[in-house]
Amino acid sequence: MIKSTSQKFLLSTLAVLVSSHLWAADAPQQQDAKSEAKQDALGLERITVTGVARGTRVMDSSVSVSSVSLAELEVSTPRSSAEAFRIIPGMKVESTGGEGNANIAVRGLPVASGGAKFLQIQEDGLPILQFGDIAFGNADIFLRLDSTVQTIESIRGGSASTAASNAPGGIINVISKTGTSDSGSVATTLGLDYDTFRTDFEYGTSINDSLRFHVGGFVRTGEGPRDAGYNANKGGQIKANLTKEFDKGYVRLYFKHLDDKSIGYLPMPMYSDGSSIPGFDAKSDAIQSAYFQSTLSLGADGERRRGDMRDGMNPVVNSVGLEASFDLGNDWQVENRFRFSDVSGNFIAPFPAEVANGSDIATSIAGTGAKLIYANGPNAGNPMDGLAMRINTFDVQMNDFGSIVNDLKLTKTFDDTSVTLGYYNATQNIGMSWMWNSYLMEVKGDNAALLDVVAADGTAYSDNGLYAYGVPYWGNCCQRNYDTDYSIKAPYLALASSFGDLSLDASVRYDSGDASGNYAGSVQSQVDMNLDGVISIPEQSVSSIDNANPQPVNYDWSYTSYSLGANYQFSSDLAAFGRLSHGGRANADRLLFGKVRADGSVAKEDAVDIVDQYELGVKYRYDDLSVFATAFYSETEEQNFEATSQRFFDRKYKAKGIEIESAYFIGDFDFRGNLTWTDAEIAKDALTPEVVGNTPRRQADFIYSLMGSYNFDQGSVGVNLIGTTDSYAQDNNDLSFDGYNQVNAFATYNLTEAMSVSLNVNNLFDVTGITEAEEGSIPDNNIIRARTINGRTTSATLKYEF
Repeated sequence: MIKSTSQKFLLSTLAVLVSSHLWAADAPQQQDAKSEAKQDALGLERITVTGVARGTRVMDSSVSVSSVSLAELEVSTPRSSAEAFRIIPGMKVESTGGEGNANIAVRGLPVASGGAKFLQIQEDGLPILQFGDIAFGNADIFLRLDSTVQTIESIRGGSASTAASNAPGGIINVISKTGTSDSGSVATTLGLDYDTFRTDFEYGTSINDSLRFHVGGFVRTGEGPRDAGYNANKGGQIKANLTKEFDKGYVRLYFKHLDDKSIGYLPMPMYSDGSSIPGFDAKSDAIQSAYFQSTLSLGADGERRRGDMRDGMNPVVNSVGLEASFDLGNDWQVENRFRFSDVSGNFIAPFPAEVANGSDIATSIAGTGAKLIYANGPNAGNPMDGLAMRINTFDVQMNDFGSIVNDLKLTKTFDDTSVTLGYYNATQNIGMSWMWNSYLMEVKGDNAALLDVVAADGTAYSDNGLYAYGVPYWGNCCQRNYDTDYSIKAPYLALASSFGDLSLDASVRYDSGDASGNYAGSVQSQVDMNLDGVISIPEQSVSSIDNANPQPVNYDWSYTSYSLGANYQFSSDLAAFGRLSHGGRANADRLLFGKVRADGSVAKEDAVDIVDQYELGVKYRYDDLSVFATAFYSETEEQNFEATSQRFFDRKYKAKGIEIESAYFIGDFDFRGNLTWTDAEIAKDALTPEVVGNTPRRQADFIYSLMGSYNFDQGSVGVNLIGTTDSYAQDNNDLSFDGYNQVNAFATYNLTEAMSVSLNVNNLFDVTGITEAEEGSIPDNNIIRARTINGRTTSATLKYEF
């Protein structure tokens, strides 16, 4: 990777201008809102509701908590839900997979495989999924941010261990608008240098004195930020809620429907320094192609079925929820949240299992003298000489990811002390089928063609680019079917008390759960897949799911989490806190195919991972400057499995660091940002002890986000910088990636009081920023398979507010 000359300058100025993304007023153009924001730039006076037993003023709390407003999201110009989380302190977000499938690490807690294992992503206080790292079912796949979002709250570490199940690292809570103001908006966004067209809408109002509603969503279509060769993003979402106010409480109903297809980007070929291979631009091309849109395989029950590459990541979600809170009198308060979610969909994307000279790949399949010819495209039938890719199709059908969740809290207040009793009950289905195939493809952007293998004697070893029904390059591992159910029960207790300027809190949670169901692997047989009456070479050994030999899943787990915290307010503008926490995270589908015994049981040490954390923090404000700093230390146990490398992990990690966020106002200028320094290491490894002492893969010493904006009477302009220092590609600490700075820019102008036009640019200077790679060392041909941030994309939005 090419080092950015601005990186050293940036790091040298962070001590002066460290700022973040927190509370902003709903109408920043109004002078009174500006004044209020200056007085409390980091929202230290607001009441936080995420990760606490009851609403607590941030200045009084002993947790690291932040909030992101819609205005800050606009300046950061995210192209996906996970990209919006990059501006949250302590979060290392690898959002190069498209509009889902992101990897999110918190304060050095590991991402040994994918997803957000130690973090819980919530909508309106309840988790989207009970496990944040389900293979091909990461929680962010099922989340879309739109104009219905009021704010995004987050906590890192701290009380997350006892406030939610399977979330010892933190919580991100996306909070919806609820119609508290009589207003609405319609906005249309058009890509200026890439293909996207999207319309967002929302409206909320009071029906009468005690009843209000809010409804909104989006629809969109387009190829996306990379050249796919077809309409790769298509679908939308609608959300609604209805609130009934009573004298001593309220009841709120929620509804959500999401059906959205978005392209999934997997690692792509590039040189080890991050530069592009001739003919394939790492920042704007994709492996997807107009010449590769469907795949034929045997389904979960042995039936012939076709996977549509255009589906990409296609979540289909229908959920209904209920939230109720009432004052019962005599200082008793009850709160209950419930949600039923019907979730299914698809995940299909091409993965390059090998990038090599085409003749070498042909020889490995059909012997000496074999060659490749174009199977389709403008050169169909002609010989191919150059780089080729062995493609494994990650073709996954999400049959059932549905869940039922209920969280009940009862709080009693005694003067300056509150006691909260809670009971959490949830079920999570994980039903999916893997139906993978193997293809050959040229290394080329802008619609690569498929390739056929022909032996020296003229025998065809492939059918229209497909050389295997299954993935023999990986030992035919990946025809699989899961049909598993997970239940979670968690009673919890939280105590909070104030003694003048000193606030103390303690909480404990006991999680227990059980897993049941079955899973089945792959079996080979001869099948006439295309029904032409001839058994071709690929049809001689076809992978299907071995339904005759399903394996049982039958195990349970339990763990106790606790958290103790203290906060002392030295003055109205200065407070310090400390916290120690012990939390757990139950493992789910990644234990299958290796960690589940023949009788369905799982070893206790494999079922649960434990995280211990310690924090010291300070909150300070002076005039127009606010600073929130936290020092942290953690020890983490982890069992995991990675699908792309077919590897299990059995490790312990240590991490320490400092997280700083700040905000500063100078006249009409607003500066915010955050910086996190992390020193992490692999402390113990039962399977690969040679990596002990190394830095965990993809863990940078520094991650940061800086945001500056200028507000004037007719609009505003802003710049957001997302950055990271160097990191290692893999745990062997051989191949490293240089850090990068990604600059995003935003400008809006009010044409009238109700109408505005905005321009936003993501990755303004079109830099390369690699987030992950399959290789741990530089191969002989200097070509790695990696994911980098998208190149520059520019969009314009016309918005009408009423």
